[in-house]
Amino acid sequence: MHRRSVWLWIIGLTVAGVVFWGERGAIGQENEAEPTAIQAAAEEGLPAAPATALPSAPAPPPNLLVYYVKALGLTFVIVFLGLSFALVALLVMCFLQLRRAVLMPPDLIENFEGHLGRKEFQQAYELAKADDSYLGRVLAAGLVKLQVGYQQCLDAMRETQAEEAMRLEHKISYVSLVGALAPMFGLLGTVSGMVSAFTVIAQSATQPKPAELATGISQALVTTLIGLWLAIPAVACFSLFRNWLERFNSDIEAESVRLISKVPVAKK
Repeated sequence: MHRRSVWLWIIGLTVAGVVFWGERGAIGQENEAEPTAIQAAAEEGLPAAPATALPSAPAPPPNLLVYYVKALGLTFVIVFLGLSFALVALLVMCFLQLRRAVLMPPDLIENFEGHLGRKEFQQAYELAKADDSYLGRVLAAGLVKLQVGYQQCLDAMRETQAEEAMRLEHKISYVSLVGALAPMFGLLGTVSGMVSAFTVIAQSATQPKPAELATGISQALVTTLIGLWLAIPAVACFSLFRNWLERFNSDIEAESVRLISKVPVAKK
C-alpha cells in the first residue's frame, strides 16, 4: 500500500510537470512569434504595430513627517517641539502627583490614628510633620494650634489647605498655558504662511505657479493643525486635573477634621 502511494505521487508530479512545461512552451512560442511578425513587417516595408505602453507605477506617497517638517520650517519646528516636550512632562508630573495615595497616604492615616488611640500625641505630631504629603502638612499645622483652641486648629488647617491647593493649582495651570499657547502659535504660522503666499503673488510679474504658492499655504495649514493637536489634549487634561483637585480638596478637609476630632484636647 505504501509503495502504491509512492507511485501515485510520482505519476501525479510527472503529469503536473508536463502540464507546467507545456504551458511555458506555449507562452514562449507566443513571445517568439511577436518579433517574427515584426521582422516580417519590417522586411515587407509595412509599418509595425505600435507597441503598447505599459502603465507607469504610481509614485510612492511622501513621508508625512518629512512633509510636516518642511512645511513648518525650522522656527516653528523648534517652537512646537518645545511645547510638545513641555506638555508631556507636565502631564506625567500631574498624573503622578494627583493621586490619592500621594496626597492622602493610607499609611499616614493608619499610623496617625494608632498614635491617637494610644494617647501618643507627640508621636502623632512628629509623624505628620515628617510626612511630606498634602494631608500630612494639614495635620501638622492643626496640631500646632491645638493647644490654643479647637477653632484655631481648624483655622490653621484651612489656611494650610488653601496654600497646598494653590500650589497644586499653579502646577496644573501650566498645562492650561500650553493649551493656550499652542493654537496662538498655530495662528501665527497661519498668518505668516498667508503673508508669504501673497508676497509671491505680489512680486510675480505673471501668474504664479501653484508650486510657488504651496510653501506659504502649507505652512499656514500645517501650523494650525499642529497647534490644535497640542491644544486639544492640553485643555482636556487641565479640566480633568482641576476636577480631581477639587475632589481631593474636599476629601482631605473631611479626613483632617475627622482625625483631629479624635484628639481629646480638641474637644475641650
